[in-house]
Amino acid sequence: MSAPAGTRGALIAGQPGVGRASALLAQLVLGLVCGGYAVGAATGWGSVRVALFMGDFGLSAAALAAAVSCFLFARAADNRLRPAWLLFSLSSLMASGGNAVWGWYEFVRGVPVPSPSLADLFYLCFAPPAIVGLLVLAKRPVTRAGWVCLALDSWLIGGSLLTLSWSLALAHTAHVADVEGDSVARAALSLAYPLLDIVLVSMVLALHFRRSSVNRAAVNTAIAALALTVLCDALFTSPLLRQTYHSGQLLDAGWFAGSLLLAYAPWGAAREADNAVQDPAATGARTTSRPIAGSLAALTPYLAAAVCTLGILYNVIEGRRVDRVVVFTGCTVVLALVVRQGIMLVDNIALTQELAQKENHFRSLVQGSSDVIMIAAPSGVLRYVSPAAVGVYGRDPDELVGAELSSIIHPDDLGRVVHEVRRFLAAPPADEPTTRIECRFRSGSGDWLNVESTVNRHQGGLILNSRDVTERVRLQAQLQHNAEHDPLTDLPNRALFTTRVRQALGGRRAGDAGTAVLFIDLDGFKAANDRLGHQAGDELLIQAARRLQDAVRAGDTAARLGGDEFAALIVGDAGREQDARECQVHEIADRLRLTLSEPYRIGAGEVRVTASIGVAFAEPGITPNDLMRNADLAMYRAKAGGKNRVELYAPQMQADVVRRSELATRLRSALRDGEFALLHQPVVHLASGTVAAVAAQARWRSAQGILFTPAEFLRISEDGDRTAELGRWLLEEAVEQAADRARAGHQVSVAVRLPARRLLDRALPAGSVEALLTRYGLPSGALMIEVADSDPRVSFEDLEQRLAALRRLGVRIALDGFGSGYAAINALRRLPIDVLKLDRGLVEGVVESARLHKITSGLLRIACDLGMQSVADGVDVPEQVLALRAMGCTHGQGMAFSGPLDEYRLRRALVRGTFPVPGTVPAQPVLTGGWVPSLTGSHGETPVPPA
Repeated sequence: MSAPAGTRGALIAGQPGVGRASALLAQLVLGLVCGGYAVGAATGWGSVRVALFMGDFGLSAAALAAAVSCFLFARAADNRLRPAWLLFSLSSLMASGGNAVWGWYEFVRGVPVPSPSLADLFYLCFAPPAIVGLLVLAKRPVTRAGWVCLALDSWLIGGSLLTLSWSLALAHTAHVADVEGDSVARAALSLAYPLLDIVLVSMVLALHFRRSSVNRAAVNTAIAALALTVLCDALFTSPLLRQTYHSGQLLDAGWFAGSLLLAYAPWGAAREADNAVQDPAATGARTTSRPIAGSLAALTPYLAAAVCTLGILYNVIEGRRVDRVVVFTGCTVVLALVVRQGIMLVDNIALTQELAQKENHFRSLVQGSSDVIMIAAPSGVLRYVSPAAVGVYGRDPDELVGAELSSIIHPDDLGRVVHEVRRFLAAPPADEPTTRIECRFRSGSGDWLNVESTVNRHQGGLILNSRDVTERVRLQAQLQHNAEHDPLTDLPNRALFTTRVRQALGGRRAGDAGTAVLFIDLDGFKAANDRLGHQAGDELLIQAARRLQDAVRAGDTAARLGGDEFAALIVGDAGREQDARECQVHEIADRLRLTLSEPYRIGAGEVRVTASIGVAFAEPGITPNDLMRNADLAMYRAKAGGKNRVELYAPQMQADVVRRSELATRLRSALRDGEFALLHQPVVHLASGTVAAVAAQARWRSAQGILFTPAEFLRISEDGDRTAELGRWLLEEAVEQAADRARAGHQVSVAVRLPARRLLDRALPAGSVEALLTRYGLPSGALMIEVADSDPRVSFEDLEQRLAALRRLGVRIALDGFGSGYAAINALRRLPIDVLKLDRGLVEGVVESARLHKITSGLLRIACDLGMQSVADGVDVPEQVLALRAMGCTHGQGMAFSGPLDEYRLRRALVRGTFPVPGTVPAQPVLTGGWVPSLTGSHGETPVPPA
């Protein structure tokens, strides 16, 4: 499949660079100053005196400015070019001195400048520092042959210029000086100027092809300034112009411009280079100019020989005898050219061999690499594809060469790839030398492979180093799936479900009516899991997840939040009315409840669990967390309301949660503030009405005056440490008050209800109970501890050892809630029990229900056969007293006799000693034995009668 026509060849594009406003402004000012000087010189400055002043001291000032500028830049610069700028500063200083001396004679004294003079000394000292500075600017050769080539190139240029200059003017100047009988000094002086200029020009030309890359713009400007100065010197030394020259002429404008250009070079050109850093257009221009510069450098020896030949031909054409200087110089130039070409030939042979070795090395690397290397032209056409394409893409490289790069990219990825390539090419290469692109490539079999490519720039095009990452992408997708899905059921987990809820509330369905979240809890799962084992429990969860997934619609989301808690997101439908949508959600929830409550086939048997479902509808502005919290509250309300039902969230549920939270906060400080009180409920002998024992019960009277039973404040307390602290307080307070009653003559035992897991907690070691009995002098048998049998988390082995230790201290043990727990028979078999306490659920229906009557009667026979005493909890009406007594129950506790009493009323009841009971029965001895605390807490305490 080929890419769309509009995208072909569009993978590579660039952007132009930015302008250099500050550099252009400096150049404009420089041009205006130089132009103004040139206009003044062309018009004669208006007077002879002004012309003399500007021609002498004006040039001196310009040269002095160049000297100061180069000196300051050399002090500020921190690179190897500092000596060059110091030498340029010295050279400009010499020129400034020469012009100042010239002005002293012409302007101040008004006499002609003598020859030779001090000005000639300054002028002659101008060239040597400039020549040495140009040598410093040149790129230093790294080999001995490079130094030889530099010397030969300099001589080729200098010798050719000397030959031409000698043929044109210098020979005539020397002849005139000889004929006129000038002194040796004047003759040497007349030849020194042009010879130094020739050397300076030679260095300028040589440096043009060997200049350093450091601060290239400043170096180029300095070379241009020196070249302009040398050109003016050459014009000045010509006989025709020198005879008619006087200060203030147009020639002075060239020297003036050269000095100011040299003053501008280190600062203005450097700022221009900074503005142009990483300019793609400038980079491309430099890249394009390099082949041209290389060609001119290669042609330099031949051009020098041509110039030398022109000098000799000029003498021949003019009919002159060829001067020995010309012959000697020409021969040395030709000899230097031959040597230079020989060195170049040797270098070319070495470079060719090195290139061949590198090419073989590169070919070996490319052909042996497991990555596919491709080169794309600026048009996007593939120009090279490495052989690894056969193994990676399953495609022959020759098949790909000449094809559009866009033709092998997946259409869905093409737009993103084009955008990334254009952005990459527009970025500065120094900031972003490479980039990574991941997309899909078509393989030879027609499949799409996930390919990761490292992209580099290459002559306006691209080099792509590509590798197949399909397996890595698959692994990442699998890891992402695992991070967002439950490992057991493969349903979305809480994180993904929260994301889906957020999308439903914030996306295009945000205003849809009827969007709802369902929280689902499997009632009875924990009991089934403990009974059948975790493997069977996992299988049950898997089947429940499958049913849930099948029951929701395609656009909805079913998830497992953890444990036996599931959730479902029912997406709203904007096309339906709100009432109809809510009715539909109710139907879905009820269908889910029925589906999840059907029997599960686990192994060879069936397991039954039910489902409690909470439903919360989305409201405008609600957050995902709030919506899920509302559904969770509704689900807990469904479980508290009897389970196996659907409950719709109501704002009152949140108010109840807030109230319970506030209550739990106050409960944490209740013990410290002394808000707990201890009440006792008499345990009465059913035959005689005698008080056999008292059961200690804690009550919390809050600061607001509200009295809470343990069933209320323990249910809202989730602080295990606080519950343990309350248990320790209850035990110590009950023992202390029992000891006080014993000293007052009321010998009656006290029963304290403690959870079995608290008995096994290190917070209540066996030694602490013994310490309490010893501290308060409570006799053996006066303390009873009640233990419930309904917590499967408690180890019977540990509980048996702990109860045996307590019993050795004289503490009596009772089994509380007998008849309600699944482990009652096991507890009777293994635990050291003295008293059985019937669960109030059996007692409440013993009169009305024949089935409960038989069950209760059977349990009481078991207690009688084991030699245990029995206590019925929740005996509230006389009919229950008669029925229980007829079954053989020995003792009862409830409103039929008395509710919980404070210490004052309790002692009054103990003084009385008996409570009225139905019928007349002989008195029985007081119950002796112990009581064990309920493991689940006191959920069935007898209400406190009003005071």
